[in-house]
Amino acid sequence: MTKRDPRVDEYIANAADFARPILEHLRVLVHRTCPAVEETVKWRMPSFDYHGLMCGMAAFKQHCTFSFWKERLVVGDAADAGAHGQFGRIQRLQDLPSDKVLCGYIKKAMQLNESGTSTPRARSSPRPPPATPDDLAAALKKNKKAAGTFAAFSASCKREYVEWITEAKREDTRAKRVATAVEWMAEGKQRNWKYMNC
Repeated sequence: MTKRDPRVDEYIANAADFARPILEHLRVLVHRTCPAVEETVKWRMPSFDYHGLMCGMAAFKQHCTFSFWKERLVVGDAADAGAHGQFGRIQRLQDLPSDKVLCGYIKKAMQLNESGTSTPRARSSPRPPPATPDDLAAALKKNKKAAGTFAAFSASCKREYVEWITEAKREDTRAKRVATAVEWMAEGKQRNWKYMNC
């Protein structure tokens, strides 16, 4: 038996006029295809759970979205639509794939959740180490201890200092940050040392 959430009713009722028929259609389609689905609200948007989070929908000022949690495994290359879900900006019912296609996707999502298949995480290549600004490099040359600490830092630790220095809007602020950075590095401290559990 389907479990409907009154918060989803309220969400749809408060959506823009163009969005209501789209959201109702998607809701009916999900329930018809997956009778055991349970509605919930996650991230303030209607979501559908079946052995875990399966899919969700949202309405904005000028468009709706519909997306699957395990997007790449469900819809393949169509998952590259970005923040607009796998089906782009949906402004009318005709912007959706056919009911047959959507039902196929919902069934695929159900099978993936039933089997406990997890979404493969894309491996990201590490960011290259940041370029050391000239003023920081010059200050480090004058303090061997600080230079040694900076050289031993990971790329992310170096990046924290470099970004902090280069984000300064005024020259005097930047100069103060360079001096503070060198002082802290001479003591072996990372940029956010105050917040680290020691």
